[in-house]
Amino acid sequence: MPLDRPEDSGTVILTAAAAARVQILRELEGNPALHLRVSVLGGGCSGFQYKIDFDDAVQGDDRVFETDGVKLLVDDTSMEFMIGAEVDFVDELIGAAFKINNPNATASCGCGTSFSVF
Repeated sequence: MPLDRPEDSGTVILTAAAAARVQILRELEGNPALHLRVSVLGGGCSGFQYKIDFDDAVQGDDRVFETDGVKLLVDDTSMEFMIGAEVDFVDELIGAAFKINNPNATASCGCGTSFSVF
């Protein structure tokens, strides 16, 4: 189900902090071709959940966003829920993780990986 959004918000932002973390993880994996992939899946305690992983291939239905030489991949289906979102990396006292700030989410759970849009 498409969401109502302004036309100019058709992007997803990968912050410099997230790009820097991906660079570090690429080095640890020994694969400079890795891209960060974010997908939205059904499930989770709030209706949808994010899946964040690495991929070394761009698929035909991927939208590609780049920051500091790092590519963020979001497939067309997931993009419906991600328009205008920001993918960040936070390193806090309670832990370090990629964090998604999504203006489309109307509610989310405490874990930060599950959200709803209705």
